[in-house]
Amino acid sequence: MLEIIHHADGMVAINKPHGLLVHRSPIASDASEFAVQRLRDQLGQRVYPVHRLDRKTGGVLLFALTEPLNAAMQLLFAEGRVHKTYLAIVRGFTPDTLAIDYPLKRDDGVVQDAFTTLKTLRRAEIPLAFGKHATSRYSLVELEPTTGRMHQLRKHMAHVMHPIIGDRPHGCNKQNKLFKEQFDMHTMLLHARHVTFTHPETQQVVRIDAAVQSEFDRMTETLFSRGM
Repeated sequence: MLEIIHHADGMVAINKPHGLLVHRSPIASDASEFAVQRLRDQLGQRVYPVHRLDRKTGGVLLFALTEPLNAAMQLLFAEGRVHKTYLAIVRGFTPDTLAIDYPLKRDDGVVQDAFTTLKTLRRAEIPLAFGKHATSRYSLVELEPTTGRMHQLRKHMAHVMHPIIGDRPHGCNKQNKLFKEQFDMHTMLLHARHVTFTHPETQQVVRIDAAVQSEFDRMTETLFSRGM
């Protein structure tokens, strides 16, 4: 059963598990289960995903229960009127705050503006050798994208040399291998923490929060329980 974290006023939100596709995709032919299908079967009615999360990303995934509300919500997302906050664990010590203004190129070659703000929540240096270093450094960060480009957070963090742990292909494969070998960690440490928006029909402000899932929680405890 999917974890339903919001169900009101024609909308449903789930805490999407890491590794679950939102819907069928030709680039993921190995998948046999999808969030749209599972939620439809769970509720016994049609559902409309109003935005997307990467397959490897967990957290808040929002659905409308009617086509008019779906269209209205998609417009809110397209116009940047939905506030989104993510958590990520990344390589290295990030600055306290950072504004990342770095355009991203789509697969068809079109370059689009992309902007993300970062706030560091915790830092840790652990006694784990990596390359020429005797220790390894990591940061727990809060990320807020004000644009919604494909893989924006993953690409932006790679651009500033603090890749998200578990990210392929934008991250650091050597770090990903280290986490797999040392911690038996196989997911990507990116979580959609909450979304906030004004409901287009009720005009009420809605905030939906999703708790981090077991692997993210485990790695947070492992890395930052004695962090700085």
